[in-house]
Amino acid sequence: MVEDRLALIRERLSEVSMTWQSGSTLDEIRRSFEAYLAEVGPRGAAMAEPCCQAIPPGIDGAWIGQGERCALYCHGGGFQIGGVASHASLITRLAVAASMRMLAFDYRLAPEHRYPAAIEDAFTAYQWLLDIGEKPAAIVGDSAGGALALQTAQRARDAGLPLPSRIVLISPWLDLSMQSDSYIELAKVDPFSKPAQLRLMAKAYVGREGPALDSPLVSPLWGDLSGLPPIVAHSGEADITVGDSFKLTERVLEAGGQIDLQVFPGMCHHFQIYEALPEAKESIDALGHALRAA
Repeated sequence: MVEDRLALIRERLSEVSMTWQSGSTLDEIRRSFEAYLAEVGPRGAAMAEPCCQAIPPGIDGAWIGQGERCALYCHGGGFQIGGVASHASLITRLAVAASMRMLAFDYRLAPEHRYPAAIEDAFTAYQWLLDIGEKPAAIVGDSAGGALALQTAQRARDAGLPLPSRIVLISPWLDLSMQSDSYIELAKVDPFSKPAQLRLMAKAYVGREGPALDSPLVSPLWGDLSGLPPIVAHSGEADITVGDSFKLTERVLEAGGQIDLQVFPGMCHHFQIYEALPEAKESIDALGHALRAA
């Protein structure tokens, strides 16, 4: 039963997140988050052997997967936590499903590095791929990394650069101003993310002197969505950010673009990290199919 599987996730995640609220330092939270994602994706993490290829100068990262074509992967974590190590399982499983190499990179995190550090690193990585002749077939992002993936494509379009064939978004957090009703209606349902937590992460990212939270500079949902490649987005029905995916679908279609949104019944935010969930495999397999067709 979906409810039983989510109950187990909620119980374990509650145990882990309690340590994040008990005076832990940010470094401790980051290490705990990495350990938790490795715990829920053990087989995928074990498969994550980086390819022996160059990475962008000045940016830590790794190539994961095998294949002729490549993609750029932007990890999630609310712009404050996460990295290649924490997301190794998810990236590896997706790379295998897509038969594709993925450049995953550790962008600078807030609050040490506020906006625009993360998007500058993402765009730099994309430009570097183009410079070495590795035009990405896709830009992929999960959660906050979904915002970076969409923004990178928007920046590439505005700069007149070659665009990827697909944008792939996994439980994307695209609106830091959190205007969707899902942030309220699903607050007690989604075990993974909470409104107060996301608000703090958003404020840490932009700082006091940064853009307004509804600015397209940090919330690509409200930016120009015309002239972009086809978008594939997967969210959960109990995903606190699912309203962003619905609004994205509406705005992309209004702009004359293409988008394929799939919402998985009962699933929480970022459910693809849970390797044991049948729904996670279903989502990864479908995303892999979309990437192979890119």
